[in-house]
Amino acid sequence: MKFRKKPVVIEAVQWDGTMPCWERLVEFVGSDLELITIDPPCVRIPTPEGVMTASRGDWIIKGVKGEFYPCKPDIFEATYEPVEDTDENISDPVEA
Repeated sequence: MKFRKKPVVIEAVQWDGTMPCWERLVEFVGSDLELITIDPPCVRIPTPEGVMTASRGDWIIKGVKGEFYPCKPDIFEATYEPVEDTDENISDPVEA
């Protein structure tokens, strides 16, 4: 059998390693994040599968059940595309 992924609009923020982005991530995810200030800085994110680490360039995705998890840029690009905010049920398009 073959299956197609259902079209679902997600919210995501790309981690760029800067403090302004860190502040945006805390606002997006909440205070459960942990900033690791090694070079390069990374972010530890609690997920349903356990704590995962996001490196610079990774996307932080809000899942369909409100959970958060990191996604590598190449996987994100292959899986998601920006959406126009034309439907009142769609919150924000994917942030770049």
